[in-house]
This record gives sequence, structure tokens and C-alpha cells, in this order.
Amino acid sequence: MDSLDLPYASSFKGGSETFLRSVFENILETYLRKNLTAKRIWELVQSVDNEKICYDHFTFRTFQVDGYGIDSLSSFFMDYGYKIGGGLDFPKKRLRVLWFSPPDVHVPDNGYGLGNGPLPRLVIAEVLVDELSPESQGIIRKYLKPAGGKQAVLSSTLGSLVWEKPTWTDFDQLAKYLIISLFFSWPLRPASAAPKSVACNTRIESEFAAWTLVHGYTMNHLAIAVHKLKHRFSDIKCVKEYLEEKGFKLNSEGGILKVSQDGQLLQISSLSEKLSVEFSDGVTETIPASYIEFTQRQILPQFKDLPRNEIKEYHRRKAFELDNANH
Repeated sequence: MDSLDLPYASSFKGGSETFLRSVFENILETYLRKNLTAKRIWELVQSVDNEKICYDHFTFRTFQVDGYGIDSLSSFFMDYGYKIGGGLDFPKKRLRVLWFSPPDVHVPDNGYGLGNGPLPRLVIAEVLVDELSPESQGIIRKYLKPAGGKQAVLSSTLGSLVWEKPTWTDFDQLAKYLIISLFFSWPLRPASAAPKSVACNTRIESEFAAWTLVHGYTMNHLAIAVHKLKHRFSDIKCVKEYLEEKGFKLNSEGGILKVSQDGQLLQISSLSEKLSVEFSDGVTETIPASYIEFTQRQILPQFKDLPRNEIKEYHRRKAFELDNANH
């Protein structure tokens, strides 16, 4: 019999569920402290009709090198019952992603948030460092000391790097990119520096790696579960219209509303926060930080006739979509 026909058996293990929820609370608090636009959206949604938020997923970035990859974060959560749900590969971005489904825990009918609501899925990406240029590999590896990845979860709760703050020069080397067939000046160069033009055959590097070098294990973004919202916000199109009315700019790459091929997964997101960072070599620049996302998982066709009050999370679209995530 298909497992979807049966209610989940409890899969929580490890230590205290209260402790696990406290870890998530601290990760969330750090994320909101560093990303004021995301915090404003987060607060605004809750202010409408006393809306209660539940979370679809929390997303992180790592380096696939020397114990700093996906396992550096996932091992802690798997000790508490998280399981690998699936993977996504982005060869052009030199990126590998795994997502993890949460353990089954008791959630009251009116449970919400991280205190007593559903636990979020986890999405953890790792930059494939060995596929970058030798120069970029050298930059990344000089910051990553042996065994430092063991502090991944602590780093994500504190919002502090486990390696030394990088220089602007190193960040710029990782973040730069090219427009094919053109000569192009790096867009992230400090105003005081002279433009540097390069030929179009220069290797394209990884903005994901640059982001991770600066922000480390701080949460890249969270996604609010639209299908868990009440009132008009239970329709992601209403959320989109409301945010646009309030003057928030949404990510339009691939279309503002991203829809999976089967029409069962719908997503929108804000643009990344712009954060002023002082690098270790004294340069201060504004760079991308994090963003906030809204995800709506539709009821699977085989369960469409179930009464609404009987619909559980496992009756909805479960996985992620490559095209949606690529944008």
C-alpha cells in the first residue's frame, strides 16, 4: 500500500524536541536581524487578520570541501529524525542541493510558528569547489581550517563565520561574472578602483561561492507555507498582489510567480537584501544578503476529494522543482 495512504508514524528521535525548536528559533532570529526587508515582510503578513505563519523550508549554503559541505549541517538535524527527501543538481552554477523532510511531530490543530507548528523542510546547497578555477579553489581553501565545519549549526544560530572575515579582493574574485562576447568591468569593484576589462574567455566563477564566503552558515532564505495561511493569504496570488501594493519588489527572473511543470508547486520571493559589509582589507561595499519566499503546495490529484479539514502535509506536493529553484 502506498505510504501516502497511511498517517505518518512518529519519526522524532534524538534529544529534546524543545531543544530542536529552540535551534530553529535562533536561526530565524539571526536571519531576521540581518535582513530588515525580510523582517518587514514577515511582520506585515502576521499583522493582517492576526495571521499565523508556518514555514515550508529553511535554506542554507555550504562548501563541498574539508567537512564544510551539506553533511556539516545535515548531520545534526538527521540526528533528530530529518531524512533526505531528494536532490537537485545545477551543473552550470557548480552547485549540488539536497532537501530533507522533517520528523513527524505532534502539531495541534491551531499550532503555528516554530514553537508548536510543523517543522520546516531543510534545503542545503553546497558549492562544488573542485569545479572552480584553481585560483578560486585556493581562495576558498585558505579560509577553511580543518574541522571547522563541526561548528556549522552553532554558526547558523549566532550568524558568525567559523572562518576569518574575507578580503574584498577574494570576494570580488569569486563573485565576478562575464557577458559572453563582450568586454566587461566587474560590477562589484569599489568606486575607488580603476575598472578592469577582461576578455570573454575568462572563466566564469561562482556568486554562490562569494555569498557563502561572506555569510557562511547564516540562513540564505526561509519560505512561508502559503497553504498553511488563513484568510485571503491562502492564495499565493493574493500574497503577491498584497506585497506589490505595499511597494516590495519581487524577483522577476523566470516570472514573478514560479509554477512547477505539474502546476502543483507555486513560489514567489523578494529580492535579496542589500547589506553594507566591511571586509578585512578595509573596503566597505554593499553586497547581496538574504531574501524571503512564499511557497504554496497544492493538494495532490488523488486527494482532491478529501474534506479540507482532513488534508495533511503528506496529501500535498512534496518535492521541489528544478526550474523554480534555478531562478
